[in-house]
Amino acid sequence: MIRLDTISKQNGHQILFIEASAALQRGEKIGLVGPNGAGKSTLFRMIAGEDQPDEGQVSVDRGVTIGYFSQDIGEMAGQSAVAAVMDGAGPVSGVAAELRDLEAAMTDPDRADEMEAILERYGEVQARFQDLDGYALDARAREVLAGLGFSQEMMEGDVGALSGGWKMRVGLARILLMRPDAMLLDEPSNHLDLESLIWLEQFLKGYEGALLMTSHDREFMNRIVNKIIEIDAGTLTTYSGDYEFYEQQRALSEKQQQAQFERQQAMLAKEIKFIERFKARASHAAQVQSRVKKLEKIERVEPPRRRETVQFDFPPAPRSGEDVATLKSVNKSYGALRIYDGLDFQIRRRERWCVMGVNGAGKSTLLKLIAGTAEPDAGSVAVGGSVKMGYFAQHAMDLLDGERTVFEALEDAFPQAGQGSLRTLAGCFGFSGDDVEKRCRVLSGGEKARLVMALMLYDPPNFLVLDEPTNHLDMATKEMLIKALADFEGTMLFVSHDRHFLAALSNRVLELTPEGVHAYGGGYTEYVARTGQEAPGLRS
Repeated sequence: MIRLDTISKQNGHQILFIEASAALQRGEKIGLVGPNGAGKSTLFRMIAGEDQPDEGQVSVDRGVTIGYFSQDIGEMAGQSAVAAVMDGAGPVSGVAAELRDLEAAMTDPDRADEMEAILERYGEVQARFQDLDGYALDARAREVLAGLGFSQEMMEGDVGALSGGWKMRVGLARILLMRPDAMLLDEPSNHLDLESLIWLEQFLKGYEGALLMTSHDREFMNRIVNKIIEIDAGTLTTYSGDYEFYEQQRALSEKQQQAQFERQQAMLAKEIKFIERFKARASHAAQVQSRVKKLEKIERVEPPRRRETVQFDFPPAPRSGEDVATLKSVNKSYGALRIYDGLDFQIRRRERWCVMGVNGAGKSTLLKLIAGTAEPDAGSVAVGGSVKMGYFAQHAMDLLDGERTVFEALEDAFPQAGQGSLRTLAGCFGFSGDDVEKRCRVLSGGEKARLVMALMLYDPPNFLVLDEPTNHLDMATKEMLIKALADFEGTMLFVSHDRHFLAALSNRVLELTPEGVHAYGGGYTEYVARTGQEAPGLRS
């Protein structure tokens, strides 16, 4: 139903696609993967008709409706969240708008002489609205918004008053409500908490149209897609299966290509050695000439392209005491909202606590209390002896000085460190070459997150307090962070909506619910097995 036929596309000096082809058929759910800057968003825009290939063509079957969700959602202020979602619901929203205009016209005394025509048109539009299931639209819009974490109060509130992350959810809800023949979803899992993520997963599994999506959440991708299209060096390669199968296939084909390359190199070396040895001898002239011609005709095997990956390297941290943090009888409220009432909680050395709970349960508040950036209303919070804390907070990225370069930010934080040491640090966190001269204000969300981590981990802490550390990281960087944290010998307390991250790193679970706080020995995987749910907000 959607085909990309030998498309080529160049942005400035960067070549994104070279005679690349792929197809999206009805009912297929495809994951689009590739390194940052490979052209994933450009591909979406070309399919949506917002951009054109330089050569080749993108063809969409007649009558196919496309819903495109991108990270750039525009301004939606001046209307309620539910109205904004209904406005974007495709053809039915246009019919609803005309219905409202006709209702206004019927009460307008200046148009009394047109009343017969207005009433006739109203009947036609009303029938069309009914055919499109328009009268259920409000209820369906509220159901989608509730699934994405909106309270009734937020649904009625002005979209303009919402944060960027919640506006993203409104933009996503518009596409889900539209239920087009094909959905293009660019990072739909960003900005979602675990409950909303799992709801979206179920929604997309039940969606009968074609789906093409990107996501940095491997668990989310694995559970939805049945095919992968990879963008790599201008080509599109299709793999049948989920993300995990794609990874295995890619690794296998890289291994085979490397072996083929090495065999050919050995053969070429042997032939060249023969030519060099006998080229001056008249008796071997014919053989030498024959081998030279043979070499000229051989199609060279390229070595597999090595993906650049970030290698986090934690220097060993000093050992802390056994008691890392202790909360006794802690109360905490924000206005009339009571978050904690007599909370007792202890963290001991080498424990790795993941904190779970619905929005507003107090996850970030707990981390702030322990990090000392918030004070309890009553009770005490004590951090143990020899504890050196590293705190990653969401707002830490906003505190970077936009005018300083990456390297200057590192120099400011560590004035005693040598230039070589800081360049090595920058390289470990993915800032190589000229990247260290980028000003902080032009960094992407993922780059800012990596810089904040570099600042936090250079002088190694033995207690890491991490609030959604993977939010802006791509899969490769996330994988490296997990690998590094798995080897970290200190203590951890963290909040994350990434199930792969939770399962890989936790050995304790603290669950915050309206009924109280529950602690579970064993990590996230054991928690899921014991409770039968992947998140506390999903319990019936």
